[in-house]
Amino acid sequence: MAGWNEKPSSTWRMSGQLAGNRRRHYWVLFVVLIVVLFLLTHSASVTKTTSQHPADSRLRYEEPPTLEKLKKWERELPQHNLDLPFPEGKTGRYVKFSNQVKRLGWNNALNELLMNTHLAYESKRAYVFQPFVWKEEHYTWPKSKYRNGEHLPQTPLNAIISGPTAGGPWDVGDDAPRSISAEWFDVVCPKHERRVINTREVKPVIGWADGIDIFNYWKQLLLDAPERCIEIEPEHYKKDFYPQTFDLWLWGSNRVLSLWPTFSKSPTSRLLEPSPIVLSAVERNAYLFVPRGPRPTQAVSRSPYDRMLAIHARRGDFKEACLHLAKWNSTFYSWNLLEELPDPFVPPPGGEQGNNTPENVEKYLEHCLPTFDDIVAKIRDSRHDYLKQSKKGHKTLDVLYLLTNAEGEWLDQLKATLKEDGWHTIVTSKDLELDQEQTEVNMAVDMEIARRAAVFIGNGWSSFTSNIVHKRLVDGKEPISCRFY
Repeated sequence: MAGWNEKPSSTWRMSGQLAGNRRRHYWVLFVVLIVVLFLLTHSASVTKTTSQHPADSRLRYEEPPTLEKLKKWERELPQHNLDLPFPEGKTGRYVKFSNQVKRLGWNNALNELLMNTHLAYESKRAYVFQPFVWKEEHYTWPKSKYRNGEHLPQTPLNAIISGPTAGGPWDVGDDAPRSISAEWFDVVCPKHERRVINTREVKPVIGWADGIDIFNYWKQLLLDAPERCIEIEPEHYKKDFYPQTFDLWLWGSNRVLSLWPTFSKSPTSRLLEPSPIVLSAVERNAYLFVPRGPRPTQAVSRSPYDRMLAIHARRGDFKEACLHLAKWNSTFYSWNLLEELPDPFVPPPGGEQGNNTPENVEKYLEHCLPTFDDIVAKIRDSRHDYLKQSKKGHKTLDVLYLLTNAEGEWLDQLKATLKEDGWHTIVTSKDLELDQEQTEVNMAVDMEIARRAAVFIGNGWSSFTSNIVHKRLVDGKEPISCRFY
Protein backbone atom coordinates (compact mmCIF):
# COMPACT_ATOMS: atom_id res chain seq x y z
CA MET A 1 0.00 0.00 0.00
CA ALA A 2 1.44 3.31 -0.96
CA GLY A 3 2.27 5.81 1.76
CA TRP A 4 0.54 9.15 2.03
CA ASN A 5 3.52 10.90 0.42
CA GLU A 6 3.95 8.45 -2.43
CA LYS A 7 2.68 9.24 -5.95
CA PRO A 8 -0.36 7.17 -6.98
CA SER A 9 0.09 4.63 -9.72
CA SER A 10 -0.89 5.36 -13.32
CA THR A 11 -3.68 2.75 -13.07
CA TRP A 12 -5.22 4.56 -10.07
CA ARG A 13 -4.96 7.90 -11.85
CA MET A 14 -6.65 6.51 -14.96
CA SER A 15 -9.56 4.94 -13.03
CA GLY A 16 -10.05 8.20 -11.15
CA GLN A 17 -10.13 10.20 -14.37
CA LEU A 18 -12.70 7.81 -15.87
CA ALA A 19 -14.94 8.12 -12.82
CA GLY A 20 -14.66 11.91 -12.96
CA ASN A 21 -15.55 11.92 -16.62
CA ARG A 22 -18.62 9.79 -15.94
CA ARG A 23 -19.76 12.16 -13.22
CA ARG A 24 -19.33 15.15 -15.52
CA HIS A 25 -21.29 13.36 -18.25
CA TYR A 26 -24.08 12.59 -15.80
CA TRP A 27 -24.22 16.22 -14.69
CA VAL A 28 -24.30 17.43 -18.31
CA LEU A 29 -27.09 14.98 -19.15
CA PHE A 30 -29.00 16.05 -16.03
CA VAL A 31 -28.73 19.75 -16.93
CA VAL A 32 -29.78 19.07 -20.54
CA LEU A 33 -32.78 17.09 -19.31
CA ILE A 34 -33.86 19.93 -17.00
CA VAL A 35 -33.56 22.48 -19.85
CA VAL A 36 -35.57 20.28 -22.24
CA LEU A 37 -38.32 19.75 -19.66
CA PHE A 38 -38.48 23.51 -18.99
CA LEU A 39 -38.75 24.32 -22.69
CA LEU A 40 -41.43 21.71 -23.25
CA THR A 41 -43.44 22.93 -20.27
CA HIS A 42 -43.03 26.58 -21.25
CA SER A 43 -43.91 26.10 -24.91
CA ALA A 44 -46.96 24.02 -24.06
CA SER A 45 -48.73 27.16 -22.88
CA VAL A 46 -48.88 28.48 -26.45
CA THR A 47 -50.68 26.54 -29.17
CA LYS A 48 -52.37 27.06 -32.49
CA THR A 49 -56.13 26.49 -32.52
CA THR A 50 -59.04 27.45 -34.69
CA SER A 51 -62.46 29.03 -34.15
CA GLN A 52 -65.46 30.10 -36.20
CA HIS A 53 -64.46 33.74 -35.99
CA PRO A 54 -62.49 35.33 -38.86
CA ALA A 55 -59.50 35.36 -36.55
CA ASP A 56 -58.99 31.52 -36.54
CA SER A 57 -55.32 30.44 -36.64
CA ARG A 58 -53.93 33.49 -34.89
CA LEU A 59 -51.65 32.85 -31.97
CA ARG A 60 -53.70 31.12 -29.28
CA TYR A 61 -52.97 30.21 -25.70
CA GLU A 62 -54.10 27.10 -23.89
CA GLU A 63 -55.63 29.08 -21.05
CA PRO A 64 -57.58 32.34 -21.01
CA PRO A 65 -56.08 35.38 -19.30
CA THR A 66 -57.16 35.90 -15.70
CA LEU A 67 -58.02 39.60 -16.28
CA GLU A 68 -57.95 39.99 -12.50
CA LYS A 69 -56.31 43.43 -12.64
CA LEU A 70 -59.03 44.66 -14.98
CA LYS A 71 -61.76 43.24 -12.76
CA LYS A 72 -60.17 45.01 -9.78
CA TRP A 73 -60.03 48.26 -11.79
CA GLU A 74 -63.75 47.95 -12.56
CA ARG A 75 -64.55 47.34 -8.89
CA GLU A 76 -62.62 50.49 -7.95
CA LEU A 77 -64.24 52.89 -10.42
CA PRO A 78 -64.70 56.29 -8.71
CA GLN A 79 -68.50 56.15 -9.01
CA HIS A 80 -68.51 53.04 -6.83
CA ASN A 81 -68.78 55.18 -3.72
CA LEU A 82 -71.85 55.42 -1.50
CA ASP A 83 -70.85 58.88 -0.26
CA LEU A 84 -71.05 60.59 -3.66
CA PRO A 85 -73.72 63.29 -4.00
CA PHE A 86 -76.84 62.90 -6.15
CA PRO A 87 -77.23 61.76 -8.95
CA GLU A 88 -74.74 59.09 -7.85
CA GLY A 89 -73.99 57.38 -4.54
CA LYS A 90 -76.66 56.10 -2.15
CA THR A 91 -79.23 58.66 -3.36
CA GLY A 92 -78.64 58.05 -7.09
CA ARG A 93 -81.07 56.55 -9.59
CA TYR A 94 -80.14 53.33 -11.40
CA VAL A 95 -81.49 50.85 -13.91
CA LYS A 96 -80.25 47.33 -14.58
CA PHE A 97 -81.37 45.49 -17.70
CA SER A 98 -81.28 41.88 -16.56
CA ASN A 99 -83.14 41.05 -19.78
CA GLN A 100 -80.09 41.86 -21.94
CA VAL A 101 -79.20 39.12 -24.37
CA LYS A 102 -76.67 36.57 -23.14
CA ARG A 103 -74.87 33.62 -24.73
CA LEU A 104 -75.14 35.10 -28.21
CA GLY A 105 -72.60 36.77 -30.48
CA TRP A 106 -70.80 39.86 -29.21
CA ASN A 107 -72.40 42.14 -31.77
CA ASN A 108 -75.92 40.98 -30.97
CA ALA A 109 -75.14 42.05 -27.41
CA LEU A 110 -73.33 45.27 -28.33
CA ASN A 111 -76.13 46.98 -30.26
CA GLU A 112 -78.52 46.25 -27.41
CA LEU A 113 -76.36 47.37 -24.51
CA LEU A 114 -75.54 50.62 -26.35
CA MET A 115 -79.25 51.36 -26.83
CA ASN A 116 -79.94 50.47 -23.20
CA THR A 117 -77.22 52.91 -22.16
CA HIS A 118 -78.80 55.60 -24.32
CA LEU A 119 -82.18 54.88 -22.71
CA ALA A 120 -80.73 55.05 -19.19
CA TYR A 121 -79.00 58.35 -20.02
CA GLU A 122 -82.20 59.91 -21.39
CA SER A 123 -84.05 58.60 -18.34
CA LYS A 124 -81.55 60.30 -16.00
CA ARG A 125 -80.48 57.01 -14.48
CA ALA A 126 -77.12 55.28 -14.28
CA TYR A 127 -76.80 52.29 -16.59
CA VAL A 128 -75.64 49.06 -14.94
CA PHE A 129 -73.04 47.34 -17.11
CA GLN A 130 -72.49 43.59 -16.97
CA PRO A 131 -69.78 41.22 -18.19
CA PHE A 132 -70.18 39.82 -21.68
CA VAL A 133 -71.44 36.23 -21.47
CA TRP A 134 -70.22 34.24 -24.46
CA LYS A 135 -72.02 31.77 -26.61
CA GLU A 136 -69.82 28.80 -25.77
CA GLU A 137 -68.92 27.82 -29.34
CA HIS A 138 -67.70 31.37 -30.05
CA TYR A 139 -65.30 31.40 -27.11
CA THR A 140 -61.61 31.08 -27.91
CA TRP A 141 -60.86 28.50 -25.24
CA PRO A 142 -62.51 25.10 -24.63
CA LYS A 143 -64.80 24.45 -21.68
CA SER A 144 -62.06 22.63 -19.78
CA LYS A 145 -60.06 25.87 -19.75
CA TYR A 146 -62.72 28.32 -18.53
CA ARG A 147 -61.54 30.75 -15.87
CA ASN A 148 -61.79 29.40 -12.35
CA GLY A 149 -65.29 29.50 -10.97
CA GLU A 150 -67.02 30.33 -14.26
CA HIS A 151 -70.00 28.21 -15.24
CA LEU A 152 -70.20 30.14 -18.53
CA PRO A 153 -67.31 32.04 -20.13
CA GLN A 154 -67.53 35.74 -19.29
CA THR A 155 -65.33 38.69 -20.19
CA PRO A 156 -65.29 42.03 -18.33
CA LEU A 157 -66.90 44.70 -20.52
CA ASN A 158 -63.85 46.95 -20.20
CA ALA A 159 -61.75 44.30 -21.93
CA ILE A 160 -63.78 44.93 -25.10
CA ILE A 161 -64.97 48.55 -25.09
CA SER A 162 -64.35 51.86 -23.34
CA GLY A 163 -66.69 54.79 -22.86
CA PRO A 164 -69.76 55.67 -20.80
CA THR A 165 -71.42 52.29 -21.38
CA ALA A 166 -68.54 50.59 -19.56
CA GLY A 167 -68.32 53.16 -16.76
CA GLY A 168 -66.25 55.83 -18.48
CA PRO A 169 -66.93 59.57 -18.07
CA TRP A 170 -69.52 61.54 -19.98
CA ASP A 171 -68.68 64.83 -21.69
CA VAL A 172 -67.06 67.52 -19.55
CA GLY A 173 -69.85 69.45 -17.86
CA ASP A 174 -72.41 66.66 -18.29
CA ASP A 175 -73.81 65.82 -14.84
CA ALA A 176 -75.37 62.52 -15.93
CA PRO A 177 -74.69 59.66 -13.51
CA ARG A 178 -71.91 57.34 -14.62
CA SER A 179 -72.55 53.67 -15.35
CA ILE A 180 -71.86 51.24 -12.54
CA SER A 181 -71.02 47.55 -12.51
CA ALA A 182 -73.56 44.84 -11.75
CA GLU A 183 -71.46 43.98 -8.70
CA TRP A 184 -71.81 47.53 -7.34
CA PHE A 185 -75.53 47.56 -8.14
CA ASP A 186 -75.95 44.83 -5.50
CA VAL A 187 -74.33 47.20 -2.99
CA VAL A 188 -76.02 50.49 -3.82
CA CYS A 189 -79.36 48.84 -4.68
CA PRO A 190 -79.95 45.87 -2.36
CA LYS A 191 -82.80 43.65 -3.50
CA HIS A 192 -85.31 44.95 -0.97
CA GLU A 193 -84.89 48.48 -2.41
CA ARG A 194 -85.48 47.53 -6.06
CA ARG A 195 -88.57 47.80 -8.14
CA VAL A 196 -88.64 44.89 -10.55
CA ILE A 197 -90.37 45.44 -13.89
CA ASN A 198 -90.96 42.31 -15.94
CA THR A 199 -91.04 42.84 -19.70
CA ARG A 200 -94.45 41.15 -19.84
CA GLU A 201 -95.83 44.28 -18.14
CA VAL A 202 -94.60 46.53 -20.95
CA LYS A 203 -93.97 44.79 -24.25
CA PRO A 204 -97.58 43.70 -24.97
CA VAL A 205 -98.62 47.33 -24.53
CA ILE A 206 -95.97 48.57 -26.98
CA GLY A 207 -96.51 45.78 -29.48
CA TRP A 208 -94.88 46.33 -32.87
CA ALA A 209 -94.54 50.10 -32.50
CA ASP A 210 -91.87 52.13 -34.24
CA GLY A 211 -88.46 52.16 -32.58
CA ILE A 212 -88.66 55.74 -31.32
CA ASP A 213 -92.10 55.08 -29.82
CA ILE A 214 -90.80 52.01 -27.98
CA PHE A 215 -87.87 54.08 -26.71
CA ASN A 216 -90.06 56.95 -25.52
CA TYR A 217 -92.48 54.62 -23.74
CA TRP A 218 -89.65 53.06 -21.71
CA LYS A 219 -88.06 56.48 -21.15
CA GLN A 220 -91.23 57.93 -19.64
CA LEU A 221 -91.73 54.84 -17.50
CA LEU A 222 -88.20 55.15 -16.05
CA LEU A 223 -88.46 58.91 -15.59
CA ASP A 224 -91.79 58.72 -13.77
CA ALA A 225 -90.89 55.81 -11.49
CA PRO A 226 -90.22 57.17 -7.98
CA GLU A 227 -88.00 54.23 -7.03
CA ARG A 228 -84.24 54.82 -7.06
CA CYS A 229 -83.43 51.33 -8.21
CA ILE A 230 -85.14 49.55 -11.08
CA GLU A 231 -84.35 46.14 -12.51
CA ILE A 232 -85.84 45.01 -15.82
CA GLU A 233 -86.42 41.27 -15.83
CA PRO A 234 -87.27 39.10 -18.86
CA GLU A 235 -90.52 37.29 -19.47
CA HIS A 236 -90.11 33.49 -19.54
CA TYR A 237 -88.54 32.43 -22.82
CA LYS A 238 -91.44 30.06 -23.59
CA LYS A 239 -93.74 33.09 -23.71
CA ASP A 240 -91.30 35.57 -25.26
CA PHE A 241 -88.21 34.09 -26.89
CA TYR A 242 -86.77 37.60 -27.36
CA PRO A 243 -87.61 39.43 -24.12
CA GLN A 244 -85.09 42.22 -24.60
CA THR A 245 -86.15 45.86 -24.27
CA PHE A 246 -85.01 46.36 -27.87
CA ASP A 247 -85.42 42.90 -29.36
CA LEU A 248 -84.42 41.06 -32.51
CA TRP A 249 -87.73 41.83 -34.21
CA LEU A 250 -86.86 45.52 -33.93
CA TRP A 251 -83.19 45.24 -34.96
CA GLY A 252 -84.13 43.19 -38.01
CA SER A 253 -86.70 45.63 -39.36
CA ASN A 254 -87.03 49.16 -40.69
CA ARG A 255 -88.73 50.13 -37.43
CA VAL A 256 -85.27 50.61 -35.87
CA LEU A 257 -84.35 53.49 -38.22
CA SER A 258 -86.40 56.12 -36.35
CA LEU A 259 -83.90 55.75 -33.49
CA TRP A 260 -80.89 56.70 -35.62
CA PRO A 261 -81.11 60.55 -35.58
CA THR A 262 -80.89 60.83 -31.79
CA PHE A 263 -78.86 57.69 -31.07
CA SER A 264 -76.12 58.51 -33.60
CA LYS A 265 -75.62 61.95 -32.02
CA SER A 266 -75.85 60.75 -28.43
CA PRO A 267 -72.80 60.73 -26.13
CA THR A 268 -73.30 56.98 -25.86
CA SER A 269 -72.38 56.72 -29.55
CA ARG A 270 -69.89 59.58 -29.77
CA LEU A 271 -67.83 58.51 -26.75
CA LEU A 272 -67.75 54.79 -27.54
CA GLU A 273 -64.17 53.61 -27.99
CA PRO A 274 -62.28 50.31 -28.09
CA SER A 275 -60.71 49.07 -24.89
CA PRO A 276 -56.99 49.61 -24.16
CA ILE A 277 -56.49 45.88 -24.82
CA VAL A 278 -57.99 46.22 -28.29
CA LEU A 279 -56.01 49.39 -29.01
CA SER A 280 -52.79 47.68 -27.97
CA ALA A 281 -53.50 44.88 -30.46
CA VAL A 282 -54.11 47.35 -33.28
CA GLU A 283 -50.91 49.24 -32.53
CA ARG A 284 -48.94 46.03 -32.16
CA ASN A 285 -49.87 44.99 -35.70
CA ALA A 286 -49.84 48.44 -37.34
CA TYR A 287 -46.56 47.70 -39.14
CA LEU A 288 -48.32 45.03 -41.22
CA PHE A 289 -50.34 47.72 -43.00
CA VAL A 290 -47.48 49.97 -44.05
CA PRO A 291 -47.87 50.24 -47.87
CA ARG A 292 -45.35 48.10 -49.76
CA GLY A 293 -46.09 49.02 -53.34
CA PRO A 294 -44.50 51.68 -55.56
CA ARG A 295 -44.71 55.25 -54.36
CA PRO A 296 -47.84 57.05 -55.57
CA THR A 297 -47.05 59.77 -58.08
CA GLN A 298 -49.32 62.25 -56.26
CA ALA A 299 -49.58 63.38 -52.65
CA VAL A 300 -51.51 60.89 -50.51
CA SER A 301 -52.10 60.32 -46.82
CA ARG A 302 -49.27 58.76 -44.83
CA SER A 303 -51.77 56.82 -42.71
CA PRO A 304 -52.27 53.27 -44.02
CA TYR A 305 -55.88 53.37 -42.75
CA ASP A 306 -56.65 56.27 -45.11
CA ARG A 307 -55.44 54.00 -47.92
CA MET A 308 -57.15 50.82 -46.70
CA LEU A 309 -60.13 48.83 -47.92
CA ALA A 310 -61.32 46.29 -45.32
CA ILE A 311 -63.67 43.52 -46.37
CA HIS A 312 -65.53 40.94 -44.29
CA ALA A 313 -65.44 37.73 -46.31
CA ARG A 314 -66.90 34.97 -44.16
CA ARG A 315 -67.01 31.54 -45.75
CA GLY A 316 -68.09 28.00 -45.01
CA ASP A 317 -70.18 27.96 -41.86
CA PHE A 318 -72.17 31.07 -42.85
CA LYS A 319 -74.08 29.33 -45.65
CA GLU A 320 -76.65 27.83 -43.30
CA ALA A 321 -77.35 31.27 -41.83
CA CYS A 322 -77.80 32.74 -45.30
CA LEU A 323 -80.28 30.01 -46.26
CA HIS A 324 -82.25 30.70 -43.10
CA LEU A 325 -82.37 34.43 -43.89
CA ALA A 326 -83.58 33.65 -47.41
CA LYS A 327 -86.24 31.27 -46.11
CA TRP A 328 -87.74 34.03 -43.98
CA ASN A 329 -87.35 36.78 -46.59
CA SER A 330 -85.32 38.86 -44.13
CA THR A 331 -84.33 42.48 -44.58
CA PHE A 332 -80.84 43.78 -43.83
CA TYR A 333 -79.96 44.14 -40.14
CA SER A 334 -80.23 47.36 -38.13
CA TRP A 335 -78.10 50.31 -39.31
CA ASN A 336 -77.31 48.47 -42.54
CA LEU A 337 -80.84 49.55 -43.52
CA LEU A 338 -80.02 53.28 -43.49
CA GLU A 339 -81.27 54.89 -46.69
CA GLU A 340 -78.12 56.92 -47.29
CA LEU A 341 -76.00 53.78 -47.72
CA PRO A 342 -75.25 52.90 -51.37
CA ASP A 343 -76.10 49.17 -51.56
CA PRO A 344 -79.70 48.64 -50.39
CA PHE A 345 -81.35 45.24 -50.55
CA VAL A 346 -85.09 44.91 -51.08
CA PRO A 347 -86.43 41.39 -50.48
CA PRO A 348 -87.58 40.18 -53.91
CA PRO A 349 -91.32 39.65 -54.45
CA GLY A 350 -92.92 36.27 -54.93
CA GLY A 351 -91.84 34.64 -51.69
CA GLU A 352 -93.28 34.48 -48.21
CA GLN A 353 -91.83 34.12 -44.76
CA GLY A 354 -90.92 30.51 -44.13
CA ASN A 355 -91.30 29.44 -47.75
CA ASN A 356 -89.30 31.43 -50.30
CA THR A 357 -88.90 30.60 -53.99
CA PRO A 358 -85.71 28.96 -55.35
CA GLU A 359 -85.08 32.07 -57.47
CA ASN A 360 -85.31 34.31 -54.41
CA VAL A 361 -83.02 32.04 -52.42
CA GLU A 362 -80.38 32.36 -55.12
CA LYS A 363 -80.78 36.14 -54.97
CA TYR A 364 -80.12 36.07 -51.25
CA LEU A 365 -77.03 33.91 -51.65
CA GLU A 366 -75.59 36.35 -54.19
CA HIS A 367 -75.52 39.03 -51.50
CA CYS A 368 -75.11 36.95 -48.35
CA LEU A 369 -72.56 34.37 -49.52
CA PRO A 370 -70.94 35.88 -52.64
CA THR A 371 -68.80 33.80 -54.96
CA PHE A 372 -65.10 34.29 -55.56
CA ASP A 373 -65.79 36.39 -58.67
CA ASP A 374 -68.44 38.43 -56.85
CA ILE A 375 -65.99 39.32 -54.08
CA VAL A 376 -63.31 40.41 -56.54
CA ALA A 377 -65.84 42.48 -58.50
CA LYS A 378 -67.17 44.14 -55.33
CA ILE A 379 -63.68 45.16 -54.27
CA ARG A 380 -62.99 46.62 -57.72
CA ASP A 381 -66.29 48.51 -57.84
CA SER A 382 -66.00 49.84 -54.28
CA ARG A 383 -62.48 51.08 -54.90
CA HIS A 384 -63.52 52.80 -58.12
CA ASP A 385 -66.64 54.37 -56.62
CA TYR A 386 -64.85 55.66 -53.55
CA LEU A 387 -61.98 57.26 -55.45
CA LYS A 388 -64.44 58.83 -57.87
CA GLN A 389 -67.19 59.97 -55.49
CA SER A 390 -65.51 60.62 -52.17
CA LYS A 391 -65.35 64.25 -51.13
CA LYS A 392 -62.42 63.66 -48.82
CA GLY A 393 -59.84 63.86 -51.58
CA HIS A 394 -57.99 60.59 -50.94
CA LYS A 395 -55.98 59.74 -54.02
CA THR A 396 -55.28 56.05 -53.59
CA LEU A 397 -56.42 52.78 -52.06
CA ASP A 398 -53.55 50.30 -51.99
CA VAL A 399 -53.86 48.50 -48.62
CA LEU A 400 -56.31 45.61 -48.28
CA TYR A 401 -57.42 43.91 -45.06
CA LEU A 402 -59.32 40.63 -45.38
CA LEU A 403 -61.44 39.74 -42.35
CA THR A 404 -62.01 36.11 -43.21
CA ASN A 405 -62.16 32.59 -41.86
CA ALA A 406 -61.15 31.22 -45.29
CA GLU A 407 -57.83 29.48 -45.75
CA GLY A 408 -55.89 27.26 -48.09
CA GLU A 409 -56.08 27.36 -51.87
CA TRP A 410 -59.21 29.55 -52.00
CA LEU A 411 -57.58 32.32 -49.98
CA ASP A 412 -54.26 32.01 -51.82
CA GLN A 413 -56.04 32.38 -55.15
CA LEU A 414 -57.99 35.39 -53.90
CA LYS A 415 -54.84 37.15 -52.74
CA ALA A 416 -53.09 36.41 -56.05
CA THR A 417 -56.02 37.80 -58.05
CA LEU A 418 -56.16 40.95 -55.93
CA LYS A 419 -52.42 41.52 -56.31
CA GLU A 420 -52.95 41.52 -60.05
CA ASP A 421 -55.53 44.27 -59.47
CA GLY A 422 -52.87 46.46 -57.87
CA TRP A 423 -53.29 45.69 -54.18
CA HIS A 424 -49.66 45.66 -53.11
CA THR A 425 -50.30 45.26 -49.38
CA ILE A 426 -52.71 42.46 -48.43
CA VAL A 427 -53.17 41.42 -44.79
CA THR A 428 -55.61 38.85 -43.40
CA SER A 429 -57.03 38.28 -39.93
CA LYS A 430 -54.73 35.30 -39.63
CA ASP A 431 -51.63 37.49 -40.02
CA LEU A 432 -52.24 39.38 -36.78
CA GLU A 433 -50.14 38.43 -33.78
CA LEU A 434 -52.07 38.69 -30.52
CA ASP A 435 -51.07 38.10 -26.92
CA GLN A 436 -53.23 36.27 -24.41
CA GLU A 437 -55.53 39.18 -23.50
CA GLN A 438 -55.79 40.39 -27.10
CA THR A 439 -56.76 36.89 -28.22
CA GLU A 440 -59.68 36.98 -25.76
CA VAL A 441 -61.21 39.93 -27.64
CA ASN A 442 -59.98 39.30 -31.21
CA MET A 443 -63.41 40.05 -32.72
CA ALA A 444 -63.16 43.62 -31.40
CA VAL A 445 -59.65 43.97 -32.88
CA ASP A 446 -61.00 43.20 -36.35
CA MET A 447 -63.83 45.66 -35.78
CA GLU A 448 -61.48 48.48 -34.82
CA ILE A 449 -59.33 48.00 -37.92
CA ALA A 450 -62.46 47.95 -40.11
CA ARG A 451 -63.74 51.05 -38.33
CA ARG A 452 -60.57 52.95 -39.25
CA ALA A 453 -60.33 51.82 -42.89
CA ALA A 454 -61.13 54.29 -45.66
CA VAL A 455 -63.61 51.79 -47.15
CA PHE A 456 -65.39 48.86 -45.52
CA ILE A 457 -67.32 46.11 -47.32
CA GLY A 458 -69.55 44.02 -45.09
CA ASN A 459 -72.56 41.73 -45.06
CA GLY A 460 -75.88 43.54 -44.81
CA TRP A 461 -77.44 40.83 -42.60
CA SER A 462 -74.55 40.88 -40.13
CA SER A 463 -74.67 42.55 -36.70
CA PHE A 464 -70.84 42.64 -36.91
CA THR A 465 -71.16 44.80 -40.04
CA SER A 466 -73.95 46.92 -38.56
CA ASN A 467 -71.92 47.92 -35.50
CA ILE A 468 -68.92 48.81 -37.68
CA VAL A 469 -71.18 50.92 -39.91
CA HIS A 470 -72.61 52.63 -36.82
CA LYS A 471 -69.24 53.74 -35.54
CA ARG A 472 -67.91 54.69 -38.99
CA LEU A 473 -70.86 57.01 -39.62
CA VAL A 474 -70.64 58.47 -36.11
CA ASP A 475 -66.93 59.11 -36.80
CA GLY A 476 -67.91 61.11 -39.90
CA LYS A 477 -67.07 58.56 -42.59
CA GLU A 478 -69.00 59.09 -45.82
CA PRO A 479 -71.84 56.71 -46.76
CA ILE A 480 -69.97 55.83 -50.00
CA SER A 481 -67.29 54.26 -47.79
CA CYS A 482 -69.72 51.69 -46.32
CA ARG A 483 -70.56 48.98 -48.82
CA PHE A 484 -72.46 45.68 -48.88
CA TYR A 485 -72.33 42.77 -51.31
